Amino acid sequence: MFFNTRIKPILPGLAVTLMVALAAKLVEHAERVLLGRGWVESLVFAILIGVVVRSVFGLAPRYFAGVRFCGKTVLEIAIVLLGGSISAQAIGSAGGGLVAAIIAVVCISLFVSYHIGRALGLTRHLAMLVACGNSICGNSAIAATAPVIDARSDDVAASISFTAILGVLFVFILPMLHAGLGLSATQYGIFSGLTVYAVPQVLAATAPAGALAVQVGTLVKLIRVLTLGPVIFGLALIGGRARETRLPIAQVVPWFIIGFIIMMAARSFGLLPEFALGGMKTVSSFLTILAMAALGLSVDIRNVMHVGGRVVMAALMSLAVLCMLSGFVIVLLGTA
Repeated sequence: MFFNTRIKPILPGLAVTLMVALAAKLVEHAERVLLGRGWVESLVFAILIGVVVRSVFGLAPRYFAGVRFCGKTVLEIAIVLLGGSISAQAIGSAGGGLVAAIIAVVCISLFVSYHIGRALGLTRHLAMLVACGNSICGNSAIAATAPVIDARSDDVAASISFTAILGVLFVFILPMLHAGLGLSATQYGIFSGLTVYAVPQVLAATAPAGALAVQVGTLVKLIRVLTLGPVIFGLALIGGRARETRLPIAQVVPWFIIGFIIMMAARSFGLLPEFALGGMKTVSSFLTILAMAALGLSVDIRNVMHVGGRVVMAALMSLAVLCMLSGFVIVLLGTA
């Protein structure tokens, strides 16, 4: 019974996602053989191949459950394991100043992005959806915000469609900025964590800059994710729906963030044996590639054709504001 109801439905999508992930590893290997080094990580190849497969061939409904499983549950497990590779000492230099800066960036970005949308003629609901998606955590923030502000389904679809595509495109652009601006691994991790929409996209964007960039970027991004609960509650207060709004604890503090913090603490206090760290890193790395493949398979590039020009402009301008704020944070903190 458990196999038929829980396991069997995810197998077709899991198989497709696994094939995309393996194809990405093969392409990366071929790249290293032909070019002498890996210019593009397998994480990025997994997203790209997944997008091509979804956009060119489509994806039958029977694959959806497995793709969602890889894009959510597998990713969350990878994030928890990633926490075991991070010690508090490695990132502690920024301290409380970084946390305060992240919260400030989210608040300012929300305010400015909303008013950019309104200035471009978007409805209040659509402007708020775009602002939350850009400022916090992409599609997850949009999906969580929509019922609180009574957003229409077409507004939700429009904001999610372009946010998903823009997020993937930004993953390809960011490594170029890293090389062009000469940012250190810590600076690039902070910048990526503050600007990229979703956790898996942060992992893909920071991978070319090394382990420290991945660790810092992930930590910054997870702090951004934690602001979602307070923001939703604040919107409910503004809309007079605070009593109706009951946020599940899993939405306010997702389990994988708790797991990430526990693993990071265990590493910091020397509770994780050294022989286990290598295996955890290997498993986390492959699970992340699998999640990237699922992310690509979730994006149909053709959907951008159905998104209005004003939504596109609002999202692009909001992202530009977020980038400027992130650059200011790096200068203000003086991280090296």
